Amino acid sequence: MKNLTVGILILFVSISINAQNKKSKDKNAIKNMCGCFEVTFNFAETFNYSPDEDYKPSKNKISKGLEWAQLVTDDKDKISIQHILQVGNPAEPMIVKHWRQDWVYQNTDFYMYNGDNNWTFTEKDKKDVKKQWTQKVYQVDDSPRYEGSGSWVHVDGKSYWENTTTAPLPRREYTKRSDYNITLRGNRHEITDFGWVHDQDNSKIIRKSGKEDVILAKEKGYNVYKKVADSRCKAAEDWWITNTDKWQSVRNKWDEVYGRNKDLSLSAKVDNMPLYKHLFTDKKMNEEEMAAIIESFVKK
Repeated sequence: MKNLTVGILILFVSISINAQNKKSKDKNAIKNMCGCFEVTFNFAETFNYSPDEDYKPSKNKISKGLEWAQLVTDDKDKISIQHILQVGNPAEPMIVKHWRQDWVYQNTDFYMYNGDNNWTFTEKDKKDVKKQWTQKVYQVDDSPRYEGSGSWVHVDGKSYWENTTTAPLPRREYTKRSDYNITLRGNRHEITDFGWVHDQDNSKIIRKSGKEDVILAKEKGYNVYKKVADSRCKAAEDWWITNTDKWQSVRNKWDEVYGRNKDLSLSAKVDNMPLYKHLFTDKKMNEEEMAAIIESFVKK
C-alpha cells in the first residue's frame, strides 16, 4: 500500500512539473512576439461564391512597415503586448498606435463578435479551456475586436497556436465593402527562427438574424514579422514611454466595461467621429474625461 501511495505521489508530481514546463514554453512563445520587426502584410481573395456574375473581388493587398511590439503585462496567467507602427522618414518617423493582443490562460469569459458592432458575451466551461490560452485582440483605441481560445503546440521544433473566430471587417475592407458583415478568421501564430508568422485562412460572411450564415468569399492572409535590432524601433519605444500612462487609463475604463459581463454594442461614431479620433489627440485629458468619451460609445 505504501509503495502504491508513493507511486501515485511521484506520478502527480511528474504531471505537475510537465504542466508547468508546458506553460513556460507557451509563455516564452508568446513573448517571442515582442521586439522590433520588419512586417510584411499580404492578403489575397482566393475564392468567391457570389451568385452575382458582376461580383468584384478585393484587390490583392501588400504593405510593409516597421513595428514595435511592447510587452505591457507579464503576469502568471496574462501577457499583454502593444503593437506600435513606426513609418516614414527613419530620421523623423511618424508613430501610430496599432493593435493590442492580450493572452489569458484558461480564460472562460468571451466577447464574440456578432456583426454590426455587436459582441455577445459568452461564458465557457472551465474544462473546455483547460491549459488553453485565449488571444484577445483590440482595436487601436482598445475597443474590442476579436478573441478565441486554443492550445499552444510545441512539436518537431515548432511552436504554434491556432483558432477560428468571428471578427469585424479589417480596416482595409470596411471602408470599401458593405456586401458582408463578418470575417471568420482562421488564425495561426507560429514562432520561427527569424521572428514569427501570422497565417490566416478567412471567410467573408453574410450574417442575417434568423438565417444561416452565407460565405461570400474566402481570403488568404500571410503576415511575416522579421526580427531586427530593437534600436531601429527606438522612436516607437520612446513614444510608448511618454504615452503609457494615458493608455493605461484607457485600458482601465475598458476593463470596467468588459467586467460588466454582458452583451456589448458600440456606436460607430459620436459627434461625427469614431472613438480613435477622440482619443488620438494631443489635447490633454484626465482619466475621467477619457472614461466619459469611451462610455459615450457604449449603447445602453
